[in-house]
Amino acid sequence: MAKTASRTNKTAKQATKKTTKKSVKNAAATSKASKGFTDEERAAMKERAQELKAEARRGANRAAGEKDVLAAIAAMPPPDRTIAKQLHAIVKANAPDLSPKTWYGMPAYANGDGKVVCFFQAADKFKSRYATFGFNDKANLDDGAMWPTSFALKEWTSAVEAKIGALVKKSVS
Repeated sequence: MAKTASRTNKTAKQATKKTTKKSVKNAAATSKASKGFTDEERAAMKERAQELKAEARRGANRAAGEKDVLAAIAAMPPPDRTIAKQLHAIVKANAPDLSPKTWYGMPAYANGDGKVVCFFQAADKFKSRYATFGFNDKANLDDGAMWPTSFALKEWTSAVEAKIGALVKKSVS
């Protein structure tokens, strides 16, 4: 009986040592900087989760979506805000059937199914050197075997406005 108790105690001590070693290793691993998502990416994912919750509560409310987009644009720094305001006006003029909404905290425009057709990403969002205007696969921009789906925007010009207007029209045709 004494041998059995001694073995049990020995096994318990070994298990405790192994668990302690693993805990120390895990603590050291989590204290190092993660090479996963950046802080900006994590913030965008949280914004998207909040957007989904809000959409579930209020449904596909066009006025609420417009309000959210205008608030997102107003919160942008000046260079991005200027471009986003112009894009918003161009999309509304060239694709009035698209509903404004936020998508990962940025202005986006969705079709009747709620699927995002086009979107704006401010340069400031991910600390990029340029803003981006992009199209998802719901956009009717197919042109052969390869075509662009996003465009870098450094400034707003009449040429940029004309090109984006034409692309937005084509995307919903």
